[in-house]
Amino acid sequence: MTVFYAREDEETRALLAFFGEKDLPSVTWNWRSLSREHLFRRAIGRNLAARETSADWIWFTDCDLFFGKGCLDGLAHALQSAREPLVFPGIEWCTDLLPPEAPALQQGRKGPQVLPPPAVDFKPHNPTRATGPLQITHGEAARRFGYCNNLSYYQQPASHWCKAHEDRAFRWLLGSQGKALDIPAVHRIRHLNKGRYHGNTWQTALRKRIRKLASKIKEPER
Repeated sequence: MTVFYAREDEETRALLAFFGEKDLPSVTWNWRSLSREHLFRRAIGRNLAARETSADWIWFTDCDLFFGKGCLDGLAHALQSAREPLVFPGIEWCTDLLPPEAPALQQGRKGPQVLPPPAVDFKPHNPTRATGPLQITHGEAARRFGYCNNLSYYQQPASHWCKAHEDRAFRWLLGSQGKALDIPAVHRIRHLNKGRYHGNTWQTALRKRIRKLASKIKEPER
């Protein structure tokens, strides 16, 4: 499991140190510190992981997604018959947009610990393609193409968080939108506030309104 982080982020360093001390069968921890400028361009870390992996498959994901009970075993089973370079979970279970004060988000503020899944309502959503946190790539394709390795624009450090459009370019490079697989218990916590964005008060309020509106438009059926 590879995680990219900023060395000056003390809370994340403490979290990684906590889990890094746990000895789990078949799990190797790989903590990689990068400068903020490199982290602001998501493709840079993903490209490093893609080029260096020795795995049969690599799952590019984000820190707000977690794997519920049976997820990774189900993934291993589903991949046995997969022949495509890119696959993704056919169902993703998502929360509503949670404000910072939501109890489910406050649990993790008490320091590094192992927590049960948050007691919130998760609604099913059916992705139509392999998007940012749901891109599971064959190892040979990852090592060959990296993550947009030959698209220099996506490998340039930045002074602020860059909107992650590179997942579209990655699908284009692989010539696939991805194939949906039956992978159980893929959960994602959706945040009303995006910590990666900074700006003045009215910009923050505008982003919240836009996220709420987009959420209503995209609201999956039960």
